[in-house]
Amino acid sequence: MSTNTNTYLVRGAKPLGAEATDLLINDGLIVALGADAATHPAAAGATVIEAAGQIALPGMVDLHTHLREPGREDAETVETGTRAAALGGFTAVHAMANSNPVADTAGVVEQVWSLGRRSGWVDVRPVGAVTVGLKGSQMSEIGAMADSRAAVRVFSDDGICVFDPLVMRRALEYVKAFDGVIAQHAQEPRLTEGAQMNEGEVSAVLGLAGWPAVAEESIIARDVLLAEHVGSRLHICHVSTAGSVEIIRWAKSRGVQVTAEVTPHHLLLTDEMVKSYDPVFKVNPPLRREADVMALRAALADGTIDIIGTDHAPHPSEAKECEWAAAAMGMTGLETALSVVQHTMIETGMISWADFARITSSAPAEIGRVSDQGRALEVGEPANITLVDAAARWVVDPYAMATKGRNSPFKGLELPGKVTTVFFHGHPTVLDGALATPRLVGAE
Repeated sequence: MSTNTNTYLVRGAKPLGAEATDLLINDGLIVALGADAATHPAAAGATVIEAAGQIALPGMVDLHTHLREPGREDAETVETGTRAAALGGFTAVHAMANSNPVADTAGVVEQVWSLGRRSGWVDVRPVGAVTVGLKGSQMSEIGAMADSRAAVRVFSDDGICVFDPLVMRRALEYVKAFDGVIAQHAQEPRLTEGAQMNEGEVSAVLGLAGWPAVAEESIIARDVLLAEHVGSRLHICHVSTAGSVEIIRWAKSRGVQVTAEVTPHHLLLTDEMVKSYDPVFKVNPPLRREADVMALRAALADGTIDIIGTDHAPHPSEAKECEWAAAAMGMTGLETALSVVQHTMIETGMISWADFARITSSAPAEIGRVSDQGRALEVGEPANITLVDAAARWVVDPYAMATKGRNSPFKGLELPGKVTTVFFHGHPTVLDGALATPRLVGAE
């Protein structure tokens, strides 16, 4: 019997809320579930994927990824970053705008979009800069980016706060026209000048300049009020403090259109790690107190925080293998996100795998207005699927990862859960836990 290269029969996987079953994928869609899958006419010659005991999830969607290209290909490229994303279980990522040149024009976002199409590992959605050059003063070509082939819907100066309230108000007003969203990096610049780590007992002991929680919280408070006044959508990047959680909870209670994300590393690591002076733990926003970590977990569980955003931030080795004060801020995260969330949230009983699918797939796709991602695994839906062996355990080795960045804070840590297979629009990008082949459709 010849094999149909467009058809895959996944046997014995367990979709959310269902018993183990079979899924039939044909020409990019789920065409049959359950007993009908093996007997469906399209199943003749299908490639069989044995998935007994594995969980079938919608492909993960990251609203916050740094792919560095164009301009910082020494740190990451669209090719290497999307390979890492596929291995991590993702089928879509949003590429942040702080490249060189900055993604503040239709030309640059279309370049990033085209690079993603050519790579073929995941869907790459460019994030447009809010201001020209990320300088905070002049609004970028927001409308042109929204109307471009990249169809940008998320705008952010991530890495730098949109600190001017008038610019922020105008940006919120502008994106309303096409149902866009402003993703704010909440950091009051005057309160964090020279800051090296979280301001608290540990910074006092180490003698490092502190980064106060109020620098984040004051911007969030201002911006939820602006979003309420304008009636626009606001997204808060990488929430890191208990106080921020309470402000967001208050804003949601008032009906403000605000959403928020938390990174995997802020769900696990604390400022105690900085006592090692290892720059791998230097990140923006900084690692906070244990009490903040617990508040973030509770907020993710109760829905105050909507999604996981990896804030995958690869750096060349020389930018991290140096003294603390000179080191770059940022951590890799695409290939460890699923496992860290399983460890901190699922194994602790705070959320279920169904919740996991919401916070890593359907909710980020909804915020980013990505219509063909984050969909339930049902007949007729796009076959963006991640299979996970939840019982597997593995030890993090940054040098075995697909990303160029070796700056993983989880090096040597044993974590649960392993991505075994990923289908990107019906094409297997990952098989048996390793990269397979990209889905090549061209840049158009």
